[in-house]
Amino acid sequence: MRAARVTVLEGPGAVTVEEVEEPTLEPGQVLIDVHEAGVSFPDVLQSKGLYQMRPDLPFIPGAECAGVVRRAGGADSTFQPGDRVAAFPMLGAFAETVAVPEAMVFPLPDSVSFTAGAALLMNYLTVHFALVRRGQIERGETVLVHGAAGGIGTAAIQVARAMGARVIAVVSSDEKRTVAERSGAHHVVHAGGFLASAKELTGGRGVDIVVDPVGGDRFTDSLRSLAPEGRVLVIGFTAGAIPEVKVNRLLLNNISVVGVAWGAMWLSEPGYLRTQWRALVPLLESGAVDPPIGSTHPLEDVAAALAEIDERRALGKVTLRVR
Repeated sequence: MRAARVTVLEGPGAVTVEEVEEPTLEPGQVLIDVHEAGVSFPDVLQSKGLYQMRPDLPFIPGAECAGVVRRAGGADSTFQPGDRVAAFPMLGAFAETVAVPEAMVFPLPDSVSFTAGAALLMNYLTVHFALVRRGQIERGETVLVHGAAGGIGTAAIQVARAMGARVIAVVSSDEKRTVAERSGAHHVVHAGGFLASAKELTGGRGVDIVVDPVGGDRFTDSLRSLAPEGRVLVIGFTAGAIPEVKVNRLLLNNISVVGVAWGAMWLSEPGYLRTQWRALVPLLESGAVDPPIGSTHPLEDVAAALAEIDERRALGKVTLRVR
């Protein structure tokens, strides 16, 4: 089968597509013929050896995909050959076939395309965990989203809006503004003046939640943008720099900085993934969640897909077309 492989930790440009052996199906797994795979920032980090999960070389990257069940590895499986599914293998999705533990395979509604299915798991389940479990979002709150044209950002806009929040999207260009608007943001502001804009849009009160997958030098102004008892949800650091917090700032308005480690959550509580998927499906079927696709590349162009994210050019979710 064809598969992308990381053989050296030299970044996106060193990822190649080769012929490899198909995976073997173990008990408790589901063998999936991949139609589409999602590309995300952790895939970029793994290509450089900078992610917390460091598989031995060589390895097939790719954490999420959508496709069709070829075979299930147990008589008691809930899946049958031919079922349409989304899956979260953690590794191996950038290939024509992948074997995935059944707990990480989810039925994909007929109304949802393979492209959309591949765009859901990493971003939307991370954001759902961030807003619901860690952020304790409430209807009527105001949510400010950094990196609002990227995969996490567009997911945050849609999930927050579906939960009754008012959404302020932060972008760095007019092109990204269009993506955030199409994703459903109520207001879109420029990154250069987001603090003043957030204060103005909330009548000086500030926002209740900041979704921050960016980090870097805007973090202090994110804290300043919070209303009393507001919280910043720390999801990642696509800007590269990891900010530091002077904790006296947290005392001023009873504000919180909240870590969002979705992976640590489901690793210790695997059944939580199914709980999240059940919560997400009605939003998919209603159209409240509809992943905006920025670009789709053939598998052979995996290096270009990864570079698009690495260079912060992605406008929505990036995917790989496998079949």
